[in-house]
Amino acid sequence: MQLLEFSHILIIYLVAVNIFTLTLMWWDKRKAKKKEWRVAEATLLLLAFIGGALGLLFGMFKFRHKTLKRSFQGVAIIGLIVSLIIYWIAFRILTFGPVPIV
Repeated sequence: MQLLEFSHILIIYLVAVNIFTLTLMWWDKRKAKKKEWRVAEATLLLLAFIGGALGLLFGMFKFRHKTLKRSFQGVAIIGLIVSLIIYWIAFRILTFGPVPIV
């Protein structure tokens, strides 16, 4: 029963962090058009590194935001690699259960 609860929390977290990151990309693009206060790039990239890279990349291309900034793209790709590792670990935990500590 405890694993079932953990798996639900894990799935909810991964979905939520990607939706939140996508929403922040939309918000930042909106603010950029109005020349108002913006979301820090470090915040967006941090979210990519903690599992939100799919939301970040989808937002980049959906809203055409930060697609010309090569440095941002490079770090976003590294965030995607880290996120893919997180997704793989989550999949393994959900499929086979937690790895016992020896």
